[in-house]
Amino acid sequence: MQIIIVGCGNVGSTLTEQLSSEGHNITVIDVDNSKIQNLVNSNDVMGVIGNGASFAVQSEAGVGNAHLLIAVTGSDEVNLLCCLIARKTGGCHTIARVRNPIYNMEIGYIKEELGLSMVVNPEYEAAQEMARLLKFPSAISIGSFTKGRVEVVKYRVEADSVLCNQTLQQINSRLKADILICTVERDENVFIPSGNFIIRERDEISIVGTPQKTLEFFKKMGVAVAAAKNAMIIGGGEISFYLAKQLIAMGLQTKIIEIDKERCESLSELLPEAAIIHGDGTDRNLLMQEGLMQTEAFVSLTNVDEENIMLSLFAKTLTKAKLITNVHRISYDEIIDSLDIGSVIYPKYLTAENIIKYVRAMDNSLGSNIETLYRLSNNRVEALEFSIKKDSPVVGIPLQALQIKPDILICTINHKGTIIIPGGQDVIQAGDKVIVVTTNTGLNDIRDILK
Repeated sequence: MQIIIVGCGNVGSTLTEQLSSEGHNITVIDVDNSKIQNLVNSNDVMGVIGNGASFAVQSEAGVGNAHLLIAVTGSDEVNLLCCLIARKTGGCHTIARVRNPIYNMEIGYIKEELGLSMVVNPEYEAAQEMARLLKFPSAISIGSFTKGRVEVVKYRVEADSVLCNQTLQQINSRLKADILICTVERDENVFIPSGNFIIRERDEISIVGTPQKTLEFFKKMGVAVAAAKNAMIIGGGEISFYLAKQLIAMGLQTKIIEIDKERCESLSELLPEAAIIHGDGTDRNLLMQEGLMQTEAFVSLTNVDEENIMLSLFAKTLTKAKLITNVHRISYDEIIDSLDIGSVIYPKYLTAENIIKYVRAMDNSLGSNIETLYRLSNNRVEALEFSIKKDSPVVGIPLQALQIKPDILICTINHKGTIIIPGGQDVIQAGDKVIVVTTNTGLNDIRDILK
């Protein structure tokens, strides 16, 4: 497809790299020449320097022939104007990043009136991910499918775990849990394991199942499953606002430490149920005074990645709290992941997943469309939910008879609301929703799983 991306910041760069690698023709627009050159030099893309909200600039970028325009500049208003011009000029699909909480409350109206195909809000997406993690602090990450009926939970196996040095067959026989371990990340390698695969200490496993069955599995393992009762958030930005609203609704005592006095006053009005503390969240004495030792969840959400990482490392030395660290830049993600600072959230990845899911659905007109896309193990594994159509080649054939490509695992079948962890005799039917996990990234349709 012909895709125009306006804005070459963190999100725009991530989208450019990933969509270009999937074979789309990308043209990027930005006012910053150096950003354009960096992307053009490192990817097979075209670049146009200028204001993406300009009709002339969009025309130069080929909006008349574009299938999709994605506006992810730092300004909500510019993004909306870019999409409006693209819709009026080229008639293409449009996606806008809109971050302001005021607009977020009116997003349905804005989307309809401007004819937007999709609206993305990285901060809100990140807050939702964090809130899910605080419901189940033992998890490293949680992906939700089928409107919450199925989850993919990532968990690190410790030396004293009942899973340690056991094969998947032994684990299934011992715990008798209706879940599926779909991936294992060990050092730099990712495996889609068979029944005789042995789980080792420090493995990061991804578990697929219904929330209830997953909870039962962790209880049988002896892992704590209770949600956090309170949370300390460092930084009072947009993610903090969205997160605090959700945590308060969940019944958590929520405290935000913010250095800017005006922002504190604003948050106090917006979040009367939260404790808003004016102070430097990197001040050790202030953290101790405000109850770091007693908090059950510690969330680092300043605008500086290095501060967030440092704060989480500091908290880890003093408390058993669930740690969540927000990271904007992805240049050093492998180093960050090796620091063992709890759950690391990359808002740009979450945004990219949603947009790429939409792009693949646009690009696909046969078989079944992608409903949900969730990425694991630093984008090396994808979990995809497909909605099965009656003419799909997988319909009515036992799974064991399907010629499925290597490194692809069918994890669940949602048949009329009943979640099935399938065996070889199970059959996919029209109308089912199927979750597939694979290291063969870039699947567009359920037929792509077949040889």
